[in-house]
Amino acid sequence: MTMIVIGLGLLVAWPLYNVLLVWMAARATAKDRQLQRIEASRLDGSEPKTFWIIIPCLNEEQVVHRTVTSALALAGPPGTRTYVLAVDDASDDETPNILAAIDDPNLYVLRRAFPDARRGKGEALNAAYRFIRDMTRLYGTDPRRVAIGVIDGDGRGSPNILNAVSIAMRHPRVSAAQCQVRIHNRNRLLGAVQDLEFGCIAHASQLLRNRIKTVGLGGNGQFTRLYALMRLGEAPWSGCLVEDLELGLRIRLDEGRIRYVSAACVTQQGVVNVRRLLRQRTRWAQGNLQCVRYIPKLIASTTISNIALLEMLYYLLAPWLNAIGSVALAGVWGTAVWRLFPGHGTPLLVTTWVELAAVVGIWTAVMVLPPVVWAFVHRFQLRDERFSRMLLAGIAYPGFLMLGLISTIRAIGRQMTGRNNWAKTERLAEDPPTQRLPVCCALTQT
Repeated sequence: MTMIVIGLGLLVAWPLYNVLLVWMAARATAKDRQLQRIEASRLDGSEPKTFWIIIPCLNEEQVVHRTVTSALALAGPPGTRTYVLAVDDASDDETPNILAAIDDPNLYVLRRAFPDARRGKGEALNAAYRFIRDMTRLYGTDPRRVAIGVIDGDGRGSPNILNAVSIAMRHPRVSAAQCQVRIHNRNRLLGAVQDLEFGCIAHASQLLRNRIKTVGLGGNGQFTRLYALMRLGEAPWSGCLVEDLELGLRIRLDEGRIRYVSAACVTQQGVVNVRRLLRQRTRWAQGNLQCVRYIPKLIASTTISNIALLEMLYYLLAPWLNAIGSVALAGVWGTAVWRLFPGHGTPLLVTTWVELAAVVGIWTAVMVLPPVVWAFVHRFQLRDERFSRMLLAGIAYPGFLMLGLISTIRAIGRQMTGRNNWAKTERLAEDPPTQRLPVCCALTQT
């Protein structure tokens, strides 16, 4: 009976927490838009004048043409220049030929060969960074006015992305900006689930992190000042399996600020194969575990506030805590079920099968109700997908969370056995676009 009462408490508390998150995110979005309008009227000479968009390419024949041409079509504020640097990391498909066929003076192609090639996304980005740094020095450009963006081989930036990033980086102390991420193949269930994750839940979390100055960088849609990267040495990105997360931590430890851009977005392919999704999330979880080594430096930092430190510690330690807690919980409830059978000891936690069924029902509701709420948020605030599809995605979301738990356990096993190889996410062939990407992909549109 005690566990039923606790379960009922969680049934009430968890949805309320999500409602609070939505409410606070909506307030943060409104405040963010107001701040952007104020900043847009203040030209202090710190906003980027040159944009470089890096597109890492390793066997991207399915998507690279559309991605590169979309990036070349992006334009920043008047008086700015935009260049695209495609990094061919020794592709052995048609990627090199596709890149060679694109005739545009603003496109540069950096071809990497073995033994330097295929050593992870971080190394490819470092090679691109050194190329851009040398070009900047050659032409005498101020590195403080150069912004380097990263758009993956399957990424598409919204038409206003460079203008929004320019506004976010008008303050000289802002070292980097992260744009909202959306999924463009959400016609598949797993794609819709991931859009619910990125477009609503992660978006709301980033808005809150914007307020406490703990915004994290993602692998897609990140923009960093060249000067901030130069402060980190020859290799700003490392061999970490989540080089984006680590870069954000290094910038924060270097006293740089990171802003979240909710007024623009970058879309990417969702992984719609369960095995490939499990592999992707295992890599992400293991990369998160690799970043635990930064905890002593974060604690020792005198420029990180207490609330920011707590949020960052939780983010880094959550995979460990979730895995350990879930295994322990499964063990306890497995014992409780075992003891319900006659002759297997004194009952534990529940005394009858009816009570067990009630607990299962409560926990099922606890798991399903919050993502269903987010399905409503997605439909009524983003307004670019059918509610029936997002409702189904919300119902399926608990299974998606279980996949994340399995990924974390696998990641811990890989980390403990020293397996750190980098596994690239495969791309899918894409149909021709049927509609133009919306200018604003934010949770609450203007």
